[in-house]
Amino acid sequence: MIINKQEFCVNGMNYTIRSASEKDAGNLSQLRLQIDGETENLDREKGEAFIDPPGFEKIIKTDADSKTNLFLVALVQNKIVGFSRCEGNQLKRFSHKIEFGVCVLREYWGYAIGKNLLKESICWADVNGIKKMTLHVLETNEKAISLYRKLGFEIEGILKNDKILSDGLYYNTVVMGRFNE
Repeated sequence: MIINKQEFCVNGMNYTIRSASEKDAGNLSQLRLQIDGETENLDREKGEAFIDPPGFEKIIKTDADSKTNLFLVALVQNKIVGFSRCEGNQLKRFSHKIEFGVCVLREYWGYAIGKNLLKESICWADVNGIKKMTLHVLETNEKAISLYRKLGFEIEGILKNDKILSDGLYYNTVVMGRFNE
């Protein structure tokens, strides 16, 4: 689905959030690769599950045409610095919910880009009758867990020893959900 673009100014940083377009595919491919190498909060290590530009074009087109998918990008001076995605399910028994994911370049942390991507997604979901949003977050990402709680998410469960990080230790994944009654 497509939303109207929104302008933000946080801590002196101006940025825009808008729906992804197929012309963004090349930049998104490179951006995802870079972000995956900047943090262990995400599921992938750098280069894993690589999506090339044609792959992103396909995802963007599918999401634009779907009533239960939303692909947003955040731009600073016309440069994509982050993105988020809501993905629904075509199975009737799961048609009421979507899964949310977000990533932002480390250089742009602290400007509420991730928060505003999520807030725009929540607004879209609520307006479009989505009853549940879910997400997964690494247990050590306390800042994200706090943000999600402030925006109405609650902890639904813990996936124990779900991920192994570069230190060789296992970490839990927190499963969170937000309900639109």
